[in-house]
Amino acid sequence: MANKENYLKKLFVSRSFSILVVLIALIIIFTVFSPEGRFLDPDNLKVLLAYGSEFSIIALGVGILMVSGEFDMSVGSILVFCSYLFLVFYQLHFNFFLVLILTIIGGIALGYLNGIITVKGQIPSFVTTLGTMMLWRGLTLWFSGGEQQACDVSSSPAFLSFLNGNIGGFFPIQAMWFIVIGILLGIILQKYRFGNWIYATGDNADAARAMGIRTDIVKTICFMIVGALCAFVAGMQISRVSCFTARTGEGWELKAVAACVVGGTSLRGGIGDMAGIFLGAFAISVIENGLVVLRIPYFWTYTVFGLVIVFSVLSSMYIEKQKWTQK
Repeated sequence: MANKENYLKKLFVSRSFSILVVLIALIIIFTVFSPEGRFLDPDNLKVLLAYGSEFSIIALGVGILMVSGEFDMSVGSILVFCSYLFLVFYQLHFNFFLVLILTIIGGIALGYLNGIITVKGQIPSFVTTLGTMMLWRGLTLWFSGGEQQACDVSSSPAFLSFLNGNIGGFFPIQAMWFIVIGILLGIILQKYRFGNWIYATGDNADAARAMGIRTDIVKTICFMIVGALCAFVAGMQISRVSCFTARTGEGWELKAVAACVVGGTSLRGGIGDMAGIFLGAFAISVIENGLVVLRIPYFWTYTVFGLVIVFSVLSSMYIEKQKWTQK
C-alpha cells in the first residue's frame, strides 16, 4: 500500500503527467468553446495531426539539444534553406528519394556547422545560432529572390505517400513519423549510453569531461540531429504544398523552445525527457490550432504562448521543489 502511495505521489509531481493534464484540459476547452464543437471535427483533426506534426518533429530534436545544455535559434532558417536545397536537387531531375537524402545530408552539415562553431569557438549557442538564423534565411532569400517556385512531386505517388500519405484513409503519415521519431529519440535518450552522455553533458559539462565523456562531440551530434530533422520536415513540407516559399519556418525557433519548456525541459540543461517534449510539442500545436478554430486573431497566439511558457517554468520549479522535499 505504501509503495502504491509513493508511486502515485511520483506520478502526480512528474512533468509528463502535468503536461498531459494540461493537454487534456486544452482539448476540452477548445472543444467546448469552438463553434459547433469543430475542434474535434475529423477534418480539423487531420489538419492538426498533419501540420502540427511537422513542427513537432523539429521540436523533438530541439528538446534533445536543450537537454545537452545548448540552444538552436536557427531551426526555422535551416528548414527554409533545406527547402531550397530540396528545390535545387528537384530541378536537377534526381530521383525524389535521392533528393530527400541529399537534403537531409545538407541539414546535417548545417547542424554540424552550428555545433563546431559553438564548441570550438566557445561561443554561447544562443549567439551562434542567432547569427546562423540570419545567415541561412538571408542566403535563401538571395538565392531564391524571395519568390515562390513550383516543386510538384505528385509524379511519384510512392514518395508522396511516404511523406504526406494517410494511414487507413484518416491518420496522417506526418503524425506517424512524429510518433516513430519520438520513440526512437526517447529510446536513445533513456536506454543507450549516448543518452546518459547527453544528460551528463547538460547537467555539468566539466564533470562529464572528467569522466571521459567527449562533451564537444555529444553537443555537435545533438546539433546534427536537429539539422537532420529540419531537413526531413523541409522535404515533408515542400512536397505537401508543391512549392517552395522563402517564408517557411518563420517564428518556429521560439515555438520549439516553448514546446520543450512546456514539456519540462530545463533551460539550463540536464533535465528533460522525450515523453514531456513530445507532449509539449503537441500542446503547442493544439494551442495554435485551437485559437484558429475559435477564430481568435492570430496575434493573440504569441500572448498565449508567452503565458504558457511562464506558467510552465513556474510549474516545473514547483515540481522540482516537491521532488527535493520528498528526498
